[in-house]
Amino acid sequence: MEFFRVQTTQQVKEIIKGISPLGDEAVSLEAAVGRVLAEDCVAPHAFPPFDRSAMDGYAVQAQDTFGASEGNPTPLEVCGEVKMGERPSSPIQPGGAVKIATGGMLPEGADAVVMVEHTQVMDEGTIQVLRAVAPGENVIHHGEDLKEGERILEQGHLLRPQDLGALAALGKGMVRVYRQPRVGIISSGDEIVPLETVPQIGQIRDSNRYALWALTQEAGARPFHLGIARDDLTDLRTRLEEGLSQGDVGLISGGSSVGTRDLTVEVIESLPGVQILLHGVAVSPGKPTILAQAGEKLIWGLPGHPVSAMVIFMVLVAPALRRMGGRRDWEALRPWALKALASRNIPSAQGREDYVRVKLSEKDGQLMATPIFGKSGSISTMVKGDGLLRIAMDSEGVEEGEAVEVWPF
Repeated sequence: MEFFRVQTTQQVKEIIKGISPLGDEAVSLEAAVGRVLAEDCVAPHAFPPFDRSAMDGYAVQAQDTFGASEGNPTPLEVCGEVKMGERPSSPIQPGGAVKIATGGMLPEGADAVVMVEHTQVMDEGTIQVLRAVAPGENVIHHGEDLKEGERILEQGHLLRPQDLGALAALGKGMVRVYRQPRVGIISSGDEIVPLETVPQIGQIRDSNRYALWALTQEAGARPFHLGIARDDLTDLRTRLEEGLSQGDVGLISGGSSVGTRDLTVEVIESLPGVQILLHGVAVSPGKPTILAQAGEKLIWGLPGHPVSAMVIFMVLVAPALRRMGGRRDWEALRPWALKALASRNIPSAQGREDYVRVKLSEKDGQLMATPIFGKSGSISTMVKGDGLLRIAMDSEGVEEGEAVEVWPF
């Protein structure tokens, strides 16, 4: 097959940058974790809404404790208790102390809390303070956490459990999030058989379906399976059309033969209004990759070899799905990279990006990256590996002891 429009990953990222995020929808907080905000979230009021205790202890006027120590305790009169969820009944007076629990509302006049561990009860109406406190100590002030009108979460932010807690504290029970892309996955090739089938000579089980399904979910999208397409134009086209009618992305995992790859191109080109944006990418493994657009829908043609399919998904498909799903940080291969040293020389050919599977280990307090060599059909290299090491296009490889970045699986 003749490759054309072979592009670098950066050129493909520029294509992806032109893709618009999908529409948005309102969901409850219970359904919002892992979703992407389609709006800025602004605090409608200050939080906490009142000065509150950060510790179990006694609310006091700090100046009354100055000089207090275990050797020279300061007596204070206990003049009440703040019940949880209630407003204090009266202000605190000089020389007085009010019993208070963590989260309780500070009485008027109090400006600090003495931890219960730093007091000693003398009788029902008196305590001794064994340690001085400064004004504001062990107190969370009104609006200290969140100020009224403060933007707490930005559009494009991936919602985490702690974010939902903050939104709940502010009384926001519904949020607007971007719609998750629906991805129809097609496994292609006469040699592919379902998981439950015992492969005959020349056949292999459909492993790509499950790896790509999981990677799709990891990218914040919703996969659905369209079955195994035979090496037949009508069969493959029918499944692809079904996928595009039901979802936003058609994902074809091709067979290992050149003929199957030609068939994928032919099927994509036969669709009305389709535009092929990419036909070959300067990446190893994964050069025979296709990206096309049909209206608002995307079509990816991935290599059939498991490693190639997974690497291309991580490097290119996942960023595209994150972009469609509204993520601000859609470009990153992974949210973070680890710094390591190469444990040995890793050769590479100039003119392509190499993504090498590596095993991570520690030696003398330093993280070491050891390459796991294998062909693009060797799925075990992904299983044994801890991450991917990227070798740039203009590099002839990595030398032993050279500092590298590893994107963890």
